Amino acid sequence: MSVSAVMFLQAQDVSVITNTVDLYSNSQAVGSARSMGMAGAMGAIGGDITASDVNPAGTGVFITSDLHATLGIVNDKQKTTLNGFGADTSQKNTDLVQAGGVASFRMLGSKWQFVNVGVNYTNRNVDRFVKTPADRDIHLPISYTDGGGNTVNDALLFDGHVYDRVGNVTKLNLTVGGNYDNRIYVGAGLNMHTVDFDQADVARLSLASDNSYSDYNKQFTPYSELSNGVSLSAGVIGKVANGIRLGLAIESPTWWNIDRAYTEYFYNTANNIDYEVYGESRSLSSPAKLTLSGAFVPNKNLALNIDYTAGISKPKFTNNGAAEDQLNAFFRNNYSGTSDLKIGGEYRLDGLRVRAGYGFASNPIKDVTLRSVNVNESGSVFGDAYLGKRQTLSAGLGYDFKAFYIDAAFSNVSGEYSNPFFAGEYASGRNFNDGINNNDLGIVSATKSNRNTFVLTAGWKF
Repeated sequence: MSVSAVMFLQAQDVSVITNTVDLYSNSQAVGSARSMGMAGAMGAIGGDITASDVNPAGTGVFITSDLHATLGIVNDKQKTTLNGFGADTSQKNTDLVQAGGVASFRMLGSKWQFVNVGVNYTNRNVDRFVKTPADRDIHLPISYTDGGGNTVNDALLFDGHVYDRVGNVTKLNLTVGGNYDNRIYVGAGLNMHTVDFDQADVARLSLASDNSYSDYNKQFTPYSELSNGVSLSAGVIGKVANGIRLGLAIESPTWWNIDRAYTEYFYNTANNIDYEVYGESRSLSSPAKLTLSGAFVPNKNLALNIDYTAGISKPKFTNNGAAEDQLNAFFRNNYSGTSDLKIGGEYRLDGLRVRAGYGFASNPIKDVTLRSVNVNESGSVFGDAYLGKRQTLSAGLGYDFKAFYIDAAFSNVSGEYSNPFFAGEYASGRNFNDGINNNDLGIVSATKSNRNTFVLTAGWKF
């Protein structure tokens, strides 16, 4: 890991890295039940407004107008271990995760069969509570002066740590698609994004002498961000042979305006720890994406699709100061880019639809070297830091009642990652007389992530 990355881990909060990748640069993980039942693999099939998030040419596949909405139930589980100790957390959420529609217009007397206009809204809950268990073999030696003027040698014992994130990521997608001679489908989209979340980074430390504890906040946390972004997309789907379709889509970088509030801790004139909440704005361009798709549709009963999406640029913050310098240096040296593979299929038997899908996403962060008190103080290489690889398994059922339809799907997204924290400055609200503790070494726990989502879609074709 480069020197700039080491400096970043000490000076800023690790969650900024995770959130930049997971919230600002990640593809939406929610959609209609049809799409989610196929793990989102619909880039060369289209015919579902959620598929237009992958390839806007999918809007051109519609031959009827369509309206539908999706309710989702999400259960996010995190299991974290440290030196043989374990901690489990679970959070549940129910919300409207998707709503959209397409207005389809038949063209007469032209090889352009249809011109369609689509609108799609997705809402991804990003609540995540990652708790690292206590291990009192990890401690920080301290000394302070007691009430009698005596120097006391003591220690702060590690009693646990949490990353707590609460928020939502939304995307409003406006697309126009066309069908040329039932062989070529084209589309273009305007995408409007929002991110709204609160983030905390808290360690609990106890005095060895009397077992009293206090919660320590990482410098510049808690913080909140309310952001708006815009991106453009375009795509094409072609029937190249009997039953074979190929798709190509590109999405520009998302240009974000980020308004954030953060907490800074300091010594006041009475030599006590105090804090102020400050506001700032920064800009970010998250990576552009290229998607290649292929589908096999031999008849009206079977459809198989494969999508591969690659990030073709890196996150870049507008350079307002030292913080943005450190962020840009980290991503310049440690970001390898997104790489997502999705495979899905649908089988139709009269009105019944059966779906299944698989997805794999690589860790966009390269191998990094982290110095930690529990693994290697000189530094160890971690290939799964911050986000890790993720695997998606999904299945779904649906029934088409001609004008009306209903779909259901279950999706499981799992992964493992190394969870670094505790390097840099932490401050306690209750004074242990040690003030702000500036740690050169961090702690790295191991986290298994498991996110189960059940969605139900009701729709109307007309």
